[in-house]
Amino acid sequence: MYKKPVIVFEGIEGSGKTFHIDNVSKYLKKRNIKFFKIREPGGTLNSEKIRSLILEKKIRFNQNTDLLLYLASRSENIKTLRKYYKKRIILIDRFTDSTIAYQHYGLGVNLEIIKKINKFLLKDFKINFTFLNIVNNKNMIQRLKKRKKLNRYDKFANNFYKKVQNGFLKLAKKNKNKYQIIDSNLEINMNKSLIIKKLETLIR
Repeated sequence: MYKKPVIVFEGIEGSGKTFHIDNVSKYLKKRNIKFFKIREPGGTLNSEKIRSLILEKKIRFNQNTDLLLYLASRSENIKTLRKYYKKRIILIDRFTDSTIAYQHYGLGVNLEIIKKINKFLLKDFKINFTFLNIVNNKNMIQRLKKRKKLNRYDKFANNFYKKVQNGFLKLAKKNKNKYQIIDSNLEINMNKSLIIKKLETLIR
């Protein structure tokens, strides 16, 4: 459909998005298909430094500072993303939807400010498809307990994650053709197959 699409994996903590993006990476490697994978916040050298600051457990930024740090991380990545845009498949672990879901729906930052800065940073860089991973509260808590190291965003109140996930679902509902919702409460191998099957249609 897109040949060299930009594919984003979104979802709250414990939803399985990172597991699935890693599984897709393995699949593409096996098929000798060139791709570029990056995460947000993080990815490039400077962006990883910003990530460390954002996720530091002992620091509490106000909501506007939080937003600007995430966008600063994206600003550091965009040159690298443009380098591979339409030349390789691009896989992104969190992107613009996360900014809207967390900072607007979760923390109440003005949506128009987020949209304007994203538009300024991305310009003609477009996302082709998003896998939105959802998870219920019980499974999210169980999965977070298994993590060896928790960051600041792993320790919000349950109501916060509910607002964020509902925000993601609202975004997906507005553009159903470019989203696939993955219910990570279901059997993991079934979801792996669903994602790979959809991926194959995207890269034909």
